[in-house]
Amino acid sequence: MEMEMEQLLSMGFSSELAAQALAATGGKSTLKATEWILSQKPSNPNPNSNSNPSPPPFQPKLDRFFHLHTKLSPSPSSPEPSATATAPSIRTVYQNDPDDDTSTPSPLHNKRQKLQHPKPIFQLGKTDQTHEPLSERMRPRTIFEVVGQDHILGNNSLLRSAIDRNRIPSIIFWGPPGSGKTSIAKSIVNSAQERSLYRFVSLSAVTSGVKDVRDAVEEARKIRVKNNKRTVLFVDEVHRFNKSQQDSFLPVIEDGSIVFMGATTENPSFHLITPLLSRCRVLTLNPLKPHHVETLLKRAVSDREKGLSQSVGMTVDVKDDALEFLSMNCDGDARVALIALEISATTAAARVADNQLKQKGVGLELDRDFESVASEENKISSYAAVVAVDDVKEALQCKHLAYDRAGDEHYNLISALHKSMRGSDADAAIYWLARMLEGGEEPLYIARRLIRFASEDVGLADPLALNQAVSCYHACHFIGMPECNVILAQCVAYLALAPKSIAVYRAIGAAQKVVLESIGQNEGVPLHLRNAPTKLMKELGYGKDYIYPPDNPSSSIQSYLPPSLLGYKFLDWPSRNSTQQ
Repeated sequence: MEMEMEQLLSMGFSSELAAQALAATGGKSTLKATEWILSQKPSNPNPNSNSNPSPPPFQPKLDRFFHLHTKLSPSPSSPEPSATATAPSIRTVYQNDPDDDTSTPSPLHNKRQKLQHPKPIFQLGKTDQTHEPLSERMRPRTIFEVVGQDHILGNNSLLRSAIDRNRIPSIIFWGPPGSGKTSIAKSIVNSAQERSLYRFVSLSAVTSGVKDVRDAVEEARKIRVKNNKRTVLFVDEVHRFNKSQQDSFLPVIEDGSIVFMGATTENPSFHLITPLLSRCRVLTLNPLKPHHVETLLKRAVSDREKGLSQSVGMTVDVKDDALEFLSMNCDGDARVALIALEISATTAAARVADNQLKQKGVGLELDRDFESVASEENKISSYAAVVAVDDVKEALQCKHLAYDRAGDEHYNLISALHKSMRGSDADAAIYWLARMLEGGEEPLYIARRLIRFASEDVGLADPLALNQAVSCYHACHFIGMPECNVILAQCVAYLALAPKSIAVYRAIGAAQKVVLESIGQNEGVPLHLRNAPTKLMKELGYGKDYIYPPDNPSSSIQSYLPPSLLGYKFLDWPSRNSTQQ
């Protein structure tokens, strides 16, 4: 109790008042004692007394003892203050919920904290700011609000027909991040003709396991029996489930216990088991076009109920060039665009507050009259935050590139590079190389693919191409990124402009096919081609009748293939004899 008394005295309360508060609250909590003091109504038994009043129990420096903010509202003035009265009445707003007066405040520190001098915290405009991300608040509620995926949501599409007939199938949504997989899954349920027939349950494969799936399925079965309501079980990042976890969905999809919906950014052919794919329809989502992203951004700016203004507590004006820049540099990811827009608006709102404080000369002293600070809050809220291109650039930091070094886009880009070089388009090849490097691809991986290309696609048409590619690999190994970018570009350009021949590639493929498809065992090596290092081998006929070509350059009667393949041609290339002729 001594420590609590010491803390109350250090706050500026009189010893008499502190003792009363501790006695009334049990003497074990400084916080409860403080709240008791602040809740006491003003009393003044002798209003005509001219004696000096005791200092009010509330001190402006209380903030350093609590992780909370105080909001002031003027109270009816009394003739004179009393020992338990305070000039302003206090409404406490806690950090964990700025709008909830009943929230539990943070615990007191055991030690007195060093006094800091932060800027005054203004809750601009209405105190209805939300900490839910803008990207989450702006999710479409129905399929009619979804943009950019008309190929799966058109009038005659599978989904639209299923929704109209209340026959929602099990679906796998495959698409890049921010393309609307989760949003479409939720909007399908909300758009059903009979919404009451479905309930939506969401799981994440990152944090959930088989037990969570079983619990959800069991609950779905109970609700179906009790209320005849079907459960749509949505599993985000479903590709992260292993084979046995994916197997757990098969029986419940088959017996109709749930309508399964999964979302994945990875190719379902490689990451989802075939039985699951056979029970679901795979719908591919495309990256959003810039004009689609711009539509979503404008919707967030104009929506007063859950849009951008709710993030910062004031009106927000976003310049057209800022919207255009953001939509062009988010790589079709609506989530990236909305998050960057929200950060930009926060920066602009902070700039407005700082400018107004400087103009009005609002001090940072903690013991300043709080009523004037509160009035500044109302003045600031009347201004609009203006988001410019520079704010967007600061929020975005750099252009967002959709690239995954181990995912589908990794193979898509290396395929584009390979095909561009094969088509002798050096400009396109260098562009795809730049995309890979800027996406963070390992340069030695690219160099290894160039070595393969030098033999597969250039081959005998330019035998020096292989030397170029191997030298490129060693050079990249020596100096690394970012300096090796020009080395890779030189090799890519050389291979793209080099003459092409796939004769060797086809020859080895044909030979391997013959070896694999031979009936029975492959034939042995003809005796005249065998090595004969010992007397016994010579007696067995090894090396007999072999013609040594350097001694007989004009001899062409010797065969080198097994008897069954005599005359077979694998390499389609002019022979030396025909070239000489």
